Amino acid sequence: MAKLFIFGLLFWLFGNPFVALIVLMIVLYFLDRRFIGIFPNVFKPFQLSRRLRRVRQELSLSPHHSSLKLEAARILVEKRRYAEAIVLLDELISLVSDSAEVWFEAGRCRLKLGDLIVGESQILKALHLNPRVRYGEPYLRLGEAFADVDQNKALKYLRQFQDIHSSSCEAYYRLGLLLEKMGQKDQAKQAYGEAMTIYQSLPKYKRKQERRWIWLARRKKLG
Repeated sequence: MAKLFIFGLLFWLFGNPFVALIVLMIVLYFLDRRFIGIFPNVFKPFQLSRRLRRVRQELSLSPHHSSLKLEAARILVEKRRYAEAIVLLDELISLVSDSAEVWFEAGRCRLKLGDLIVGESQILKALHLNPRVRYGEPYLRLGEAFADVDQNKALKYLRQFQDIHSSSCEAYYRLGLLLEKMGQKDQAKQAYGEAMTIYQSLPKYKRKQERRWIWLARRKKLG
């Protein structure tokens, strides 16, 4: 009813139903981003590009700065430019070979590029250096990568992920998707339910970050 009232008000203001609908969608989007957080951030690609330009400018002044290279690589991964990211990460491996974060990012890129053997070995190296790196995310990425080619191995990694007891609703939602993809529907629903349980235990400031994932998990569990 509230949406119909707002639409009617906008229609009265603009005198055009199409303009009123567009304005309503924009208003709802910004309200969601401010208070709820279900819709994805449509400005994120532009924000990432701006950050990447800034980091590259700093790198031009300090070309051997490891933390800047890692930040640039992570941005490239977020932008799905894996081939560019792996060049920086291979350089970093030769500079900081004891960094679990660098090994994990390199392995994740290799998996995305289809090199499962090297990607797996690099992620396992990251876990050897720090068994709790990224709170279990490496196991989830390995499970995701092997879901289509080796279900037994994928399930093994997913079980190891569950042992970490991640507090990420997104992670358990993605775990549910993988289990569902492999025909484990009951276990998938358990993963979605775990996401919902975790959400209830989160502090208020953290709930907004996870709200989109809990909404998706609830829809999957009830679907």
